[in-house]
Amino acid sequence: MKIIKHAEEAINPNILRPGSTIYSSGNAATPQVLLEQFANDLSIKHVALYSVLLLGDRIKLLFSEERCRKLTHRVIFNSHLTREAVNKGWAKYHPMHLSEIPKYALRDSGPDIVLLSVAGPDPGGNYSLGTTVEAVFAAIRSARRQGGYVIAEKNSKMPFVLGTTIPEEHIDFLLETEYELPATPIHEPDQDAVRIGEIIAALYIQDGSKNEPGSTLQYGIGEVPEAVTDAILRKGVKDLGIHTELFADSMRKLIESGVVTNRWKKNINFSVSSIFLAEDQAGYDWLNFNSSVQSRPSDYTNSVFMIAEQPKMVTINSAMGVDLHGNIWADSLDARKIYSGVGGQADFIRGAQYSKGGVAIIAMKSRTRGGKPKIVDTCPAGITTTAIPADQVIIVTENGAFDPRKLSLGERAVGIAHLADPEEREILLQKIYDNPAFHNPESFLDRGVPGFIPYEKAVARM
Repeated sequence: MKIIKHAEEAINPNILRPGSTIYSSGNAATPQVLLEQFANDLSIKHVALYSVLLLGDRIKLLFSEERCRKLTHRVIFNSHLTREAVNKGWAKYHPMHLSEIPKYALRDSGPDIVLLSVAGPDPGGNYSLGTTVEAVFAAIRSARRQGGYVIAEKNSKMPFVLGTTIPEEHIDFLLETEYELPATPIHEPDQDAVRIGEIIAALYIQDGSKNEPGSTLQYGIGEVPEAVTDAILRKGVKDLGIHTELFADSMRKLIESGVVTNRWKKNINFSVSSIFLAEDQAGYDWLNFNSSVQSRPSDYTNSVFMIAEQPKMVTINSAMGVDLHGNIWADSLDARKIYSGVGGQADFIRGAQYSKGGVAIIAMKSRTRGGKPKIVDTCPAGITTTAIPADQVIIVTENGAFDPRKLSLGERAVGIAHLADPEEREILLQKIYDNPAFHNPESFLDRGVPGFIPYEKAVARM
């Protein structure tokens, strides 16, 4: 390993040669100093750069139109930095399950150069991949197999997250840096988010006991996860587990409160994630050498088989919309406007359905911030759906919960319509009643709304 003092010693056209395939770690572990040099050196050209949710304001120029002309960006998951480039055609978007990214990174045509952030070394001389593993570990193996380069920056503020480490000899260049890690502010839940959290905790989060496991949790960041966490704490459950792709401060609360023990998880008694984000540096410091949480590659955390092994797996994800058939979309606003990415939603939806006592939940407000309905008649033409009607996904809005299991298409449509605001609900129900394809929907209501539990009835079970 060569210690370098300046990024240009490794980030230059002699190392990043034309034809190179580069993989960069993302999220809070985005190697910002290395990528900033990459953005500024326009002599580096005719290379491909793969990435998953790059963060950090100092790398904005990497996705400028001028920089994009000389390299091929291959974006697997959008951030606010990459969204314009993807949607204006300066960069390419790759729809891909998070579980499958390491598999493609290990193919013969995988990356021959890796840019990453590390922490360490530990007393054994090993370096942690910090707050992001996803496909980074597989990309390192690919680069080493091809005789390429692994270029790392060691940020003094990066926590040494246990679980996935590499020895010093796997790193070709190491640059010591110090800058603030990207922070994820806590979003105070509004009334609608609070109602969603209460519904989920009341109906689907199960307490552990001497002979029965509690729920194993997966969810991410935002108002709804915060609301779910608060509702879980109010409910007073115990002996929960965590198996997730993204670990944020909301889950940290559950560990610190003693609600999460992981004692019912198979073979391991710690929380597992592939990506870690925190509200501030104190949150990142909490992760440093903390054995209650460990990192794993995304082909482990997001493996359908691994998810299915978790007891009572409860997966909670969000979406941009759902239609009356039960199609769900989460990465796009329309067929040609990519907002985020496929990510791991489908991995956890499918895995939870094979977990004993597991359930997959899509939690979302019934309207956007601008007031547009998210429960619609049919999905936009050509949209990428992250769940289809055959996926038995429970949908929760502030108005209630809908369980599609054992219901016909027409019965589902009536139940899904009741997730909408009252005004929009009536419009949707009229469309259902006017369409013979839904097979006499009025008759369903004789037995109540199929699969639908309204908010008031749900929280009464808390």
